[in-house]
Amino acid sequence: MVYTEILRLTTASVLDIKFIRENPDLIKEAVRKKHLSFNVDALVELDKTRLEILSLVEKLRTEQNRITDRVARSKDDAEREGLIKEMRSLKEHLKEKEEELREVMKKWQTLMLAVPNIPDMSVPEGASDEENQEVRRVGEPTKFGFAPKDHIALMESLGMVDFERGTKVAGFRGYFLKGDGALLSFAVWQFVLKELLAQGFEPMLVPSLVKKDTLFGTGYLPQGEEDLYKASESDYLAGTGEVATMGYYMDEVLDTSELPKKFVAFSPCFRREAGSHGKDTKGLVRVHEFFKLEQVVLLEGSHELSVKYHEELTANAERLLAALKLPYRVVANCGGDLGLGQVKKYDIEAWVPSQEKYRETHSSSYFHDFQTRRLNIRYKDADGKLRFAHSLNNTAIATPRVLVAIVENYQEEDGSIRVPEVLVPYMGKSVIRRAA
Repeated sequence: MVYTEILRLTTASVLDIKFIRENPDLIKEAVRKKHLSFNVDALVELDKTRLEILSLVEKLRTEQNRITDRVARSKDDAEREGLIKEMRSLKEHLKEKEEELREVMKKWQTLMLAVPNIPDMSVPEGASDEENQEVRRVGEPTKFGFAPKDHIALMESLGMVDFERGTKVAGFRGYFLKGDGALLSFAVWQFVLKELLAQGFEPMLVPSLVKKDTLFGTGYLPQGEEDLYKASESDYLAGTGEVATMGYYMDEVLDTSELPKKFVAFSPCFRREAGSHGKDTKGLVRVHEFFKLEQVVLLEGSHELSVKYHEELTANAERLLAALKLPYRVVANCGGDLGLGQVKKYDIEAWVPSQEKYRETHSSSYFHDFQTRRLNIRYKDADGKLRFAHSLNNTAIATPRVLVAIVENYQEEDGSIRVPEVLVPYMGKSVIRRAA
């Protein structure tokens, strides 16, 4: 690792190291609230060592340059020879210290990547999603005058899905959507896209195959590696379009007049669902490959603006569920259910009749400059000063999971499924029935 690379890593901190030095107790509180294992004091001590060695390396390089200049200007052979001998010794010392700095930097960078972002004061206490707090409910759970079926039985009977061949082709959790199942997915995508375009979002089709740097930048590495599909040593399949969309402006400087940047990104998504092998092993709730339309926003570095847009993005997702006339609830995620970089997160959960409970269909998060600092996405403010942008994301819609809620809530006693009114123009029919 050359000296310039060491300096680049120093400036590419996840959280500002100066902030960490000056506020170790805040970081310790973030560690506690997010139920993480991280030694803040060890990082601060290592940082002192890093700065000491870095200072010495800088002094040695300055001295090397000074001697080099003296050699160039010297007219005396004996003096030149003495200076060259001194420079050789200095070079050896510098090489030794740069190697020491390289090793310290590796440890320092590893620790820096594990520093959690500080959760908002409104984030509830708790260790897991079981302790998330309900914020509101909208609509009443659907009541039926008959025993409702689950989405598996409904969709298989109507030729909308094939799990057996899906497993044959793709393995565990594999599936084919076909016929009206495929059309219903297309209808949902088109409906959501039309709604968000009307609100000023720019559409993007983004890559699912992404480089490791973008996953580190968005915070999915190193914490979430076990849930990612690895294509090669440096390439992965992303579990959300947020990753590629955030990488779009990596290492770029935006003008304030360009902000906020509002994208609705579509992509196939891949998750190993590590640790979930005994959960939702059948059906479309938890699958390895799915599709998402994701809201991603970049804006000025303001907590107030982040909070404002977080509520707006959440409201967008709620409007979509309300338009689909699906009962749902919003929960505030507790500290233990937040990712490394999230300041605050809401989950939106739709009612699933066969399970008699709400299941997550959307998540909505803001990060302050956690992601943009890693990805080096900055903007020039009104005074021409460079600042890191703030980032937010929210699931606009994810299929096939949302189809579970749609087909189960809209089922009829005869096994047919009514099509939500807002989807009829895209489906071309108001009821899904068995083929004659």
